[in-house]
Amino acid sequence: MDEEKTPKQEILEEKVSEEEVQKVLERYDRESTYRKYRGFLAKVVTAIAITFSIFQLYTAAFGVLDAMIQRSIHLTFGLTLIYLLYPTRKKWPKDKIHSVDLALAVLAPMTTLYIVFNYKELVLRAGTVTKLDLVVGIIGILLILEAVRRIIGLPMVIVASVFIVYALFGRYMPGILAHRGTSIQRLVGHLFYTTEGIFGIPLGVSATFVFLFILLAAFLEKTGLGQLFIDLSNALVGWASGGPAKVAVFTSALEGTIGGSSVANTVGSGSFTIPMMKKLGYKPEFAAAVEATASTGGQIMPPVMGAAAFLMAEFTGIPYGKIIIAAMIPAIFYFFAVWMAVHWEARKIGLKGMSKEQLPKIGKVLLERGHLLLPLIIVLYLLVTGFTPVRAAFYAIVVSVITSMIRKGTRMKLSDIPAALEAGARGALSVVAATACAGIIIGVVTVTGMGLKLGTALVDLAQGNLLITLIFTMFTSLILGMGVPTTANYVITSTIAAPALLRLGVWVLSAHMFAFYFGVIADITPPVALAAMAGAGIARSDPFKTGLTATRLGIAAFLVPYVFVYYPQILLIGMKNPLSLVWPLATTALGLIILSGGLTGYFFGRLKNFESVLYSIGGIMIVFPGLVTDLTGFVLVGLAALLQTLRKGWVSRKNLYT
Repeated sequence: MDEEKTPKQEILEEKVSEEEVQKVLERYDRESTYRKYRGFLAKVVTAIAITFSIFQLYTAAFGVLDAMIQRSIHLTFGLTLIYLLYPTRKKWPKDKIHSVDLALAVLAPMTTLYIVFNYKELVLRAGTVTKLDLVVGIIGILLILEAVRRIIGLPMVIVASVFIVYALFGRYMPGILAHRGTSIQRLVGHLFYTTEGIFGIPLGVSATFVFLFILLAAFLEKTGLGQLFIDLSNALVGWASGGPAKVAVFTSALEGTIGGSSVANTVGSGSFTIPMMKKLGYKPEFAAAVEATASTGGQIMPPVMGAAAFLMAEFTGIPYGKIIIAAMIPAIFYFFAVWMAVHWEARKIGLKGMSKEQLPKIGKVLLERGHLLLPLIIVLYLLVTGFTPVRAAFYAIVVSVITSMIRKGTRMKLSDIPAALEAGARGALSVVAATACAGIIIGVVTVTGMGLKLGTALVDLAQGNLLITLIFTMFTSLILGMGVPTTANYVITSTIAAPALLRLGVWVLSAHMFAFYFGVIADITPPVALAAMAGAGIARSDPFKTGLTATRLGIAAFLVPYVFVYYPQILLIGMKNPLSLVWPLATTALGLIILSGGLTGYFFGRLKNFESVLYSIGGIMIVFPGLVTDLTGFVLVGLAALLQTLRKGWVSRKNLYT
């Protein structure tokens, strides 16, 4: 007779196997296609990765080096590891290194360290590029583009290459896009030997803030914080209607506080939540879409919002602590809208939550592992009180190690520390490559004046209309998001579109946050929608249908950015009276509830198509701030409610007229 399984064992058995998770990651997340060495080469890679992390911790503790030197060393480690770990061709063996990759792994650091060893001479030459400088610079740029191809993909390489071609041959462009042109010597000097190009702000952010927060996430994962999030979510909401789906939303919101990878979050927590949702009765497409949409929201959830948010702080000059405070309300609205969509779907198909016997007890969970939340509280407090992100992340890493020692069940092993150091370095590689490549784009923009030209063209094309300019910016971000990561997407759109929005009177933070949001949700917007594709891989669902469902679930991310452009008080800026927030917050929340019901086809009862349309349009109108839009929305919602009431027979037509 088989032994009876406990509720906890039943839950754990729903989790997808590690082999399946790895297959999905390798298919949709290029970062996961790295080599897995054994023996001597494995030790070499581990040593380089750990040294990389130690270098970053050392400079965080004792002071960052001169910008060019800090960034050059950072890029040196990054390129070396990329060429050692990611093969030129996918078909090449994953357990040994090819001679081509070994040669490139040696050549790459020689180009970046050339700056370190010749730093004084380069400074004294003040921009004069010698023949040797030119050769090294060209090789360095090509090696960066090749590294980006391996770990991020060809689309971003194409975008950067187009910018380079534009810089060299822009004099032949027609109309407003034409510029004086630049020589190869000047372009290479600008891109490779100044802080205006490859070694500019994006790589500078990676070399300081971003790396440390990625390292913090690696340490927190080793302490068991990820499992704590899952257990907390199950304890808090697993019993509610559609419990596992709400667990997915809640877990992803919590996981978003420490990391910003849409695909990794989707596969990580989705390996647990998606099978549970399917077992409960959700369609595979819906289960995958819920996880993908919620996981994508991790990039907009403070206190850690991905590399692009740190870039925003540098580009705008607004302290990161203020940015995470400003981002809090929009992030809550995003997850609230997903939550409501899940709720209406559960009510529509009659799903209940899990039994309380299956779920962990919140008191027990917090008593045993609640102390693991302390590093997050520390980092949030330090950021809000004015500490630099570098210091905040460094102290949080130290605290994470100390707090894990409080109880035996959470205590980090001695081997966990080097493992976390290695994992942090590996996790930062795609950011290193993306920010270096983004530097190429920014360098071309600054040397050609392209940003101002395109910004002017954008305003002229929209004829000075703010709404049309915002729509153009939205579609630009979504299209770019098909091939480039959020970081590069934000760099391009903020460089081109943000100046156009500023010319039309939009607040700086609103303009940059607008570009940032649409760069993020490109991960769930078809036809590419990498996060949705990854979720579909776990759920074994149709990828395109999953992407469409994810877009519906993430509708708040398409609307809220317009709200904080037209009503920046949502970002807590330009606000004279806190009470002025009450009405817009209430109407936005109400509008999202109604819109989610309309799109789901259920709002306190099943809806006919015409009723769904009225509720959806009415919800959108209520979300948008303004007396006219609010009144219009309430009229449409009232009409839909009346039609639904009459159809259901809750109020008879005879009684209505008498």
